[in-house]
Amino acid sequence: MGKGRREIPPSCRTYGFPIYCAAWAPLAHLSPNPLEEQGGEEEAPEQGEEPGPIAVLGGGGGEGHSGIPNALLLSRFEVQALALSDQPVFRLGTDGAVPYRMAVHPRGDGIICAFPEDCRWFEWNFPGKKVHNLALKSSEKKLTTLEGAGLQLALAFNAEGSTLATGGEDGHLRVFKWPSMEIILDQTDAHTTVKDLDFSSDAKSLVSLGNSGPCRVWDLTSSKVEANLPREDGEIFGFCKFSQNADCTQVLYITAMHGDHGKIITWNTESWKRIGSKRIIRDPISAFNVSTDGKLLAIGTVEGDILVLSSSDMRVQKMIKKAHLGIVTAVVFSQDSRFLISASFDSTARVTTLEGKKKNGLSVWLIIFVILLAIMAYYININEVMKGWGFYHAKK
Repeated sequence: MGKGRREIPPSCRTYGFPIYCAAWAPLAHLSPNPLEEQGGEEEAPEQGEEPGPIAVLGGGGGEGHSGIPNALLLSRFEVQALALSDQPVFRLGTDGAVPYRMAVHPRGDGIICAFPEDCRWFEWNFPGKKVHNLALKSSEKKLTTLEGAGLQLALAFNAEGSTLATGGEDGHLRVFKWPSMEIILDQTDAHTTVKDLDFSSDAKSLVSLGNSGPCRVWDLTSSKVEANLPREDGEIFGFCKFSQNADCTQVLYITAMHGDHGKIITWNTESWKRIGSKRIIRDPISAFNVSTDGKLLAIGTVEGDILVLSSSDMRVQKMIKKAHLGIVTAVVFSQDSRFLISASFDSTARVTTLEGKKKNGLSVWLIIFVILLAIMAYYININEVMKGWGFYHAKK
């Protein structure tokens, strides 16, 4: 290996186009029903083999004639080999339009993608009627309310998949009932530009932020602003995510650049007061996410670094310097919080495994516990011996 040459692990693959958005396929909610449709049985994986999760990636070269395609693709992560598949499971070209953002329906309905002029809906498909041959197809369902709406920089479903929110580059915030697309909230001037949004766990509130002004919390029952969360002098808000603490209380995380530091701010969701703020890194934060179980936070930077932090104390659990050679455009935890997919403008996607650290941590604590028991037993034994000696000498 030449001096200075970058070693690329099998968990990182190059796909030939800048990747702007990423997600995980909700395999637990997808099934081709092979027994009903074929009268046969689904081919089972080999014994000891774990079917890997499937990442959904989108991006491309745009409308120009650069020769770089625009596409959505599916790539399987092989758990045993800790590797993304050499070839995509499936690839769907999107012609002259590049998919910039996506939101996967949590119950398996499909995927909504934001293109420069509008949003399109894609459905899951099963060539050969087997879940291992997962694919996507353009849907006949037209999102007429979003036709000609321009680029939506933020897309999100609530946890149940019954509500969809979109935030436009033009600052227009929309919330719909799904799948009817009946409007719940329509705010043309929510922000100058909507950069990010997220639903609370009970789906009663929606948080949104832009490139200026306060972060706003919307009451979806009344369709009014519930709270305005102000920035401190010099802060530039980046991303917002609801989550839950260990005691099941809800918390809101907001990332911000403050001077030359990227930090995470924590907010109480009852009083809407700041309850914490910690500087994390000196580089701008370009991607942010929270694990489904609420225990981990993930950050991607403009320098290509990946950080995984504990939500309880904001300490870095794992850091990969130069995980990508370009800006990290997305970081997304798998539904079981075992894996993190990250994507980059440099055309690479990478999976970071998280379960190994948890298992090793558990083993370390078990070892410490056993050592402490051994020490206690040793001193108890010594005390008994000393007592015995004292009794023996007293008798003499």
